[in-house]
Order: sequence, then C-alpha cells, then structure tokens
Amino acid sequence: MKKFLICAASMLFSLSLVAESIPATDSRLTFVGRAIESDGSLTFDFPATYFRVAFTGKSLSMRVSDNKRDFFAVWIDSPTSAEPTRIIEVKGNDTIIPLVLPEDVKKSKIKEHLVVIQKRTEAGCGKTTVHEFMTDGRFLQAPAFKERQIEFIGDSYTCGYGVDAPSRRDPFTDETENASRTYASIVSRYFDADYMAIAHSGRGICRNAGSNIPWEVMTDIYQYTIDRDSTTRWSADQSAFRPDITVIYLGTNDFSSYMMPDFNKFRKGYLRLLSYVKNNYGEDHPVLCVASRTSDYQFMYIRDVVNNCGLKNVHYLGYFPAQHHSTDEDLGAGWHPNYNGQQKIAYSIIPYIATITGWGLQDMPVK
Repeated sequence: MKKFLICAASMLFSLSLVAESIPATDSRLTFVGRAIESDGSLTFDFPATYFRVAFTGKSLSMRVSDNKRDFFAVWIDSPTSAEPTRIIEVKGNDTIIPLVLPEDVKKSKIKEHLVVIQKRTEAGCGKTTVHEFMTDGRFLQAPAFKERQIEFIGDSYTCGYGVDAPSRRDPFTDETENASRTYASIVSRYFDADYMAIAHSGRGICRNAGSNIPWEVMTDIYQYTIDRDSTTRWSADQSAFRPDITVIYLGTNDFSSYMMPDFNKFRKGYLRLLSYVKNNYGEDHPVLCVASRTSDYQFMYIRDVVNNCGLKNVHYLGYFPAQHHSTDEDLGAGWHPNYNGQQKIAYSIIPYIATITGWGLQDMPVK
C-alpha cells in the first residue's frame, strides 16, 4: 500500500493542470453517506462515507476542509480491492489534495478512470467538507448507486477502531482506524453492495461505555445527519440510498461496566432504534440484530427484544467473539478486532444476509 504525503510542489503541479472543476454536489459524482449541502459543498463526518468519481485525464484533485484531522483511502481503477492505492491526510481549510497523479495512470491502458475516496476515520477525528474536484481532463458520469444497498448501525467495531494496529497492546491512534477494513465493508464488498455506516465508538443503546448516563447514545445519533448535532435531523428522503437490509451491531458498550443496564431501559432504547429504521424504510424492511456474546446478559437482552418486538422482518444473530477470535492473531489496538477479526465477524453475518435478502452466497473470497 502506498502512503501519499502532500507537498507544495504536488499541489502546484495539480493546480497548473486544471482543465475542469466541478462542485461536490455535481450530478456526475456519486456520493454515498449522510451530508449537509451548502453552496455546492458537502459536509459529513460519519465513517466509511465515500465518493465515486469518473474522469478522463492524468490527474485528479479535490479541494477540501476539515475541522480536525481525518484520513481517507483512495482507490484508482480498483474499487473492489480491499487495499487502497494510497491514504491521504485531510486537515485545514481549502486544502487542495492530489488524488491521482500522472505516474498512477501512465502505464494504464484505461482512458476512463474510476476513483473512490472514502473516509477512514469517525466523527471524533473530524468533520470534512468537500468543496470541489478538479482534473486536467474531463469528468464523466460515475456509476450510480449499486443495485444492492446495506445500512449498518454500530460502535467501534463498525468504525474500524484500531483495526490497523499490529497488536492488541498498542494504543489507539487515528492512523489505525480504518472503516474500509471492517466487517461492514467486507460484507458489502462480498455482495457488491453500496453501504452506509452510522457508527460511533463507545456508544450504546441506552448508555455508553463506562457510563450510566444515557447521553447521546446511538439511538439518538442515528437520527442525525452530522454526528452529535441534533440540529441536523436525518430523513431517508434526503438521499436516493435505499438499503435492502439494516444491520444493527450494538450493545457491547451498554455492558462494558460491572453494572448491567436496566432491561426495561435497554428494551425501550432498542425498540426506539428499530422504530426509527422502520419509519425510514417501511414496516417490511428487514433488520438483522447482531448480539455479541461478550456478556451473557447482552446476548439474552437482545434476543428477548427481537423475539418480542412485534415488528415484521426483524432477525437475530448471536455472535461468540471468545470462540472466534485469537488474542494474538485477531485483535488490534485496545483489544478491538483487527482485519482478521473483522473478517471472522463478516463470515458469521454473510449467510444471514444472504438468506434474509435472497441474494444467496457468492463464489468469491471474503475480504
């Protein structure tokens, strides 16, 4: 994997070759995620949000701002690969970042290039505003939303917290978070589906990690376009994205302290989240509720909610991390799953999605 470092020379080179520029809201681009639109710019902060950009030419850049520091993965003519062409760091205001340079495509026989740019980091790392894209060639119509679409609602596992760290003993850093190597991204690549990940590390259903205070839990955050900003209410009508299934992988943080959450509070919170999903996509919309058996009570709480929710097409999956994960091979920073661990989670979820949606299993690797 190449890591791309921005330098003044490359920015000047990119600027000198601009033949066409288009705003982030241009219809020739495909954007997958939640965002606030303003004067042609798109502002977003949830992990795994991405653009597809098609163009002819030898270079592609974007003008972008970030209120903190985020990392993005860039794929050049390899949109289904697990490994990106390069990683870019985004920070500051009105920064012009080269995405494709002539050396990236000089040996390619392809004249029409497809580039995917995806946010690796979650909202706590920063909020990004993409203003425009620029090329020395011409922009083309990027591929529209894929036929299959999946929505994921989760916590640090869904964000990719520490997934790129070499050891479970390593501390978390922004560089080791990677939303493109989570079970959600792996499942979506397997089914060739577009996906959204509405996720925030440490958040739960009725309380957050190490806290009994129900403050900005995922049941609240799911309703927002911008994470933890209650003024940015999200409606499914804001996007053409229509998931075929929603996967909820939450509950671990509710049980992260020695005190168990009150069952009635947990049940009420989970039912509230289910109601939001159903209101967005209809009562027949399928939902897969994943329970990670890090606690027997978590396992039972979620199973009880699903079995007695009275809603159509809500399914339950019990996952056993202790039986699936090796502490040496499958864990990254802070005892969170690394890429191997995330693959094993994906292996467990894929058959359920295949059955619920009728997509069936594919003859391809899970990566």
